[in-house]
Amino acid sequence: MATEPLLKCEHVTVSAGGRKLVEDVSLTLPRGQLVALIGPNGAGKTTLLRAILKLIKYDGRIEVNGRIGYVPQRLQYDRTLPMTVLEFMALTLQKRPVAFGVAGRVKARVQELLESVGAARLARSMIGGLSGGELQRVMLASALQDQPELLLLDEPAAGVDIEGEATFTELILHQVREHNTTVVLVSHDLSVVSDITDQVVCLNRTLKCVGSAKDLLTAETIAEVFGGHKAVYGHHHHH
Repeated sequence: MATEPLLKCEHVTVSAGGRKLVEDVSLTLPRGQLVALIGPNGAGKTTLLRAILKLIKYDGRIEVNGRIGYVPQRLQYDRTLPMTVLEFMALTLQKRPVAFGVAGRVKARVQELLESVGAARLARSMIGGLSGGELQRVMLASALQDQPELLLLDEPAAGVDIEGEATFTELILHQVREHNTTVVLVSHDLSVVSDITDQVVCLNRTLKCVGSAKDLLTAETIAEVFGGHKAVYGHHHHH
């Protein structure tokens, strides 16, 4: 049933401590799109992702017709782990403990995944010694292992060196085109919204607007979503 939407949210509301973090969000995403989910800090973007992942309770309906890959915003793990990237990724790919070595086919698969995100050379690196951009690629490679149809990236440009940023975007585009994946890039910064984005979703607790980048990148929309922070807009560069 490839005709059904990949993601369908109907009247999704998430409350905590008597406050509504996300209110009445209805959203449908088709397959094979690059979607920017933008809004200021505290707008509920991560909360919405967590609801889609069924990590938190919500009211309303969320239907996902496919596998989800997720790269969280803050990577929760111990940076001092005496573990290589290969071992770190093998943890999720193989059943037996990594202490007993990494199975050959697992090695090959990890290498293939790292290659797909331009990080093949990192396999033997210690996970604790990676730069922000390198770690992000490893997390992306990890998220791709089940060939997700929906890939959620929370604030992906954080800590990525600028020279690496274009390549990161290319990696994401490649996912969309080659694998018909729908990628949702979450950001509080408009610079992620560029000509390559198929759809922009503006969230500030409620859904403010949904549409194409060129329709939405107007001063009025930006003032409405971000409360008139012009500084954010100045960051946007046209290629």
